[in-house]
Amino acid sequence: MDIASRVEIDEDSENNKGSMWDLDQKLDQPMDEEAGRLRNMYREKKSSSLLLLRLAFQSLGVVYGDLGTSPLYVFYNTFPGKIEDPEDVVGALSLIIYSLTLIPLLKYVFVVCKANDSGQGGTFALYSLLCRHAKIKTIPNQHRTDEELTTYSRSTFHEKSFAAKTKRWLERHVSRKNALLILVLVGTCMVIGDGILTPAISVLSAAGGIKVEHPHMSNDVVVVVAVVILVGLFSMQHYGTDRVSWLFAPIVLLWFLVIGGIGIFNIWKYDSSVLKAFSPVYIYRYFKRGGKDGWTSLGGIMLSITGTEALFADLANFPVSAVQIAFTVVVFPCLLLAYSGQAAYLMNNRDHVVDVFYRSIPDSIYWPVFVIATAAAIVASQATITATFSIIKQALALGCFPRVKVVHTSKKFLGQIYVPDINWILMVLCIAVTAGFKNQNQIGNAYGTAVVIVMLVTTLLMTLIMILVWRCHWILVLLFTGLSLVVECTYFSAVLFKVDQGGWVPLVIAAAFLLIMYVWHYGTVKRYEFEMHSKVSMAWILGLGPSLGLVRVPGIGLVYTELASGVPHIFSHFITNLPAIHSVVVFVCVKYLPVYTVPEEERFLVKRIGPKNFHMFRCVARYGYKDHKKDDDFEKKLFDSLFLFVRLESMMEGCSDSDEYSLYGQQTEQSIESLLNNNGNTTSSNIDATISSVDSIVPVRSPMHANFTVRSSGQVSSQTETGELEFLNSCRDAGVVHILGNTVVRARRDARFYKKIAIDYVYAFLRKICRENSVIFNVPHESLLNVGQIFYV
Repeated sequence: MDIASRVEIDEDSENNKGSMWDLDQKLDQPMDEEAGRLRNMYREKKSSSLLLLRLAFQSLGVVYGDLGTSPLYVFYNTFPGKIEDPEDVVGALSLIIYSLTLIPLLKYVFVVCKANDSGQGGTFALYSLLCRHAKIKTIPNQHRTDEELTTYSRSTFHEKSFAAKTKRWLERHVSRKNALLILVLVGTCMVIGDGILTPAISVLSAAGGIKVEHPHMSNDVVVVVAVVILVGLFSMQHYGTDRVSWLFAPIVLLWFLVIGGIGIFNIWKYDSSVLKAFSPVYIYRYFKRGGKDGWTSLGGIMLSITGTEALFADLANFPVSAVQIAFTVVVFPCLLLAYSGQAAYLMNNRDHVVDVFYRSIPDSIYWPVFVIATAAAIVASQATITATFSIIKQALALGCFPRVKVVHTSKKFLGQIYVPDINWILMVLCIAVTAGFKNQNQIGNAYGTAVVIVMLVTTLLMTLIMILVWRCHWILVLLFTGLSLVVECTYFSAVLFKVDQGGWVPLVIAAAFLLIMYVWHYGTVKRYEFEMHSKVSMAWILGLGPSLGLVRVPGIGLVYTELASGVPHIFSHFITNLPAIHSVVVFVCVKYLPVYTVPEEERFLVKRIGPKNFHMFRCVARYGYKDHKKDDDFEKKLFDSLFLFVRLESMMEGCSDSDEYSLYGQQTEQSIESLLNNNGNTTSSNIDATISSVDSIVPVRSPMHANFTVRSSGQVSSQTETGELEFLNSCRDAGVVHILGNTVVRARRDARFYKKIAIDYVYAFLRKICRENSVIFNVPHESLLNVGQIFYV
């Protein structure tokens, strides 16, 4: 076969797509309708104002718990010593008011939340959006058929536009793709740091209320109470939040109403003049009077907007409008009242800054508020722990985290997951931080460092989103990026002064997780590149003949590979070392796409490899980063898709085959039954059979097959289909063997020392402790066959 003939067939299939292409278009029509339904999901929700209010109420418990508990510790971290001048309180309050207005309200609630990936928020959601609009994935396992998914929404732009130039600039060099990935991983690691520090500071601050009523009590008692609460919180994670989540929203709503009410009471009782803090003039006076101390106190002010990133990460499936209503109607005014009330109290009681929240509570409601504060701290901690689990799963899907066990705790909500290994690591680190520092101020410094770095990462990613996805005018992009960076870099500069006072903690934690994630991703990319470069050519497979030069024994061999195209090297390694292979061979590729979910009916993509008598197939199972592969059903669904492919292929016999010859196991408007009623009568002007795979099209001149196609009738087609289905069923009954490649990566002898450490020690250790592929695919031990191979990088 020469190159010219291959090109000629490509052109012919492009110009005369044939009846196969027409049928493919008909099959795709209902999915277009479904895509419209998915895209309009949030618009439908908007039509019911009652439903919108209910969703806004529910979002309080999931989205705003972390942001709402900040009044417990902000003023203490802003003034860790003594308040010298009452005007400093007004200046600090003014900073808090404008921080809440600029970052959570304007930036996140009204801009960043709109950059969600079909309702999913967080750093990886932004990265997935970018991956769909530019080829920046470091593992290039996508195919153009993936872009036909209903959830694979993306916008197009003119070749000469600024967006197109930015896209080409990003795609031109691998180093830029890697830099973007590292940026995303840094943001992810800081979110994991939040998952450690939020429970520590929230629970410790809430438990500190005991000492206010009992001043002579040792601080160690407060720490012990906080540790007991934390152990209980992490120990209950495996039950999931499904059973108690209905309590979250009422608790947080009650919390906001209570702190807002106490704020109004304190403003009325102590000093209403604090309301002059709404004038930004007092910010200027605060910095002029405070100097360097005033500047470094921004690290404490920063804590008033902690939880803002969790707001975006926990967006879940709430419509953006519901989140906006909850913030503007409840969260924002109640927080302003709470901080203003505490400031009014401090104007007359400057010595009480250490525990200003509890001291400003009226005596008659002290203990009820203490209970509500503890409950709110637990809800806030739960929100960040859940966000951490969610982002770990997203990292897993993108090949950036070692394989760990993920347990779905709810049958109704796929987003509610539990990761046992991460849960216990978080618990140990959280207790270590709480018991090690024993001081809210140092934990606060650490917390501020983590939050401001995540915000900077989000700003940089949002800049690319505005250019590539939203296609905003460059002036708007510059305005958003400039304002965000000015505010966040100001906070960052203040936080740097406190690195030695606890701020080093999230940096160390993030560095450890970043090392793990990047080394794992590097090893994964190298393994994929090895598979790509050493894959077997179709010509070699066809040269072996139908028996593949071996004894074909009854049964089905499922060969697992990371390749979505081509025949993997482990297959040639297998058949050159063993004298037999199964009657039916299916190459199975499980891959994750940069979408939040792949609809069940579009999950499996089935293709035939080689002529029919080779009995070789490829099945690509596609998942989004939120999807859960139900282990028990995987094999059954795979075979259902394979059988459906054989049926439809038989009906389409003789049609011109385009490069996109494939099958989605989907229910369509034109059902399979109605297709069967046509008796499989198909005609074609092209009598040459084309064997198609994802990566190659091999024309096979077969007069016998051509004659069969011309004479084919519904009866003959049905007999052929029945014969192959019976053959597949008999092979399935004979036994299914799962063949997994166990590729070991080693550093070359002449490799640099840091690569040897990363590959031979760090990556090897992670591979040793992470879950095996056989466990993930739920492969029975007696049906497992591992094929080992070593390659050097």
